[in-house]
Amino acid sequence: MSARHDMIAAIETELRPGAFKDYTLNGLQVEGREDVTRVMSGVTACQALLDEAVAWNADLLLVHHGYFWKNEPVEVTGMKRRRLATLLAHDINLLAYHLPLDAHATLGNNVQLARRLDITAQGCLDGEPGEGLLWHGTLPTMDHTAFARLIESRLGRSPLVINGHSRPLKRVAWCTGGAQDMLPLAAQAGVDAFISGEISERTTHLAREMGVSYFAAGHHATERDGVRALGDWLASRFALEHRFVDIDNPA
Repeated sequence: MSARHDMIAAIETELRPGAFKDYTLNGLQVEGREDVTRVMSGVTACQALLDEAVAWNADLLLVHHGYFWKNEPVEVTGMKRRRLATLLAHDINLLAYHLPLDAHATLGNNVQLARRLDITAQGCLDGEPGEGLLWHGTLPTMDHTAFARLIESRLGRSPLVINGHSRPLKRVAWCTGGAQDMLPLAAQAGVDAFISGEISERTTHLAREMGVSYFAAGHHATERDGVRALGDWLASRFALEHRFVDIDNPA
């Protein structure tokens, strides 16, 4: 059994959330019981994940996408009320880390995605590792079809591919989640491919005209590994029981 405040202090020393200007509150979003034995992690604090936490008798829910986003309505009604009521009724803590978890140099979504896709990470294009969000590196040289198949086999989701050229792929840049607007910066670095979670209508034209092939591999699919790694890291340091739950999301 561990004290919640000790766990949070350890995480925040590791992730340094104060260094990021984010769209949401990083850290403890809903307070539950102080003593923590069981931690459940998941990508998004949706009702289905909350119900899993209740059924498992979790003390703390650790997520990448929590609540209280910038410009979100403040009224606690409807869906928001039901979610908060579930946590409060069962005394479950909600702990969320967004950009700090994307950026972390060993636990983060970006570096975890690189490992899953056999990419050799070489650093960030927008800052130092641990601070920047747009990573770059190299793949074993392969064609578009082979790389799309690799993504599907490793992430369980077929990517949407925009062919910006026909040459083999070697140099890549990537940022998980909704990072389609980082494509121009990736193109300036001269990469062959850019990988992210989402794609917008404009992204298709940008990729073709900039000569960079775009692989949209799914917001959820590209961001499963960071929070799972953070949960495992936490469990190893505080002798906690940790369980990652993947709530299916095709987006």
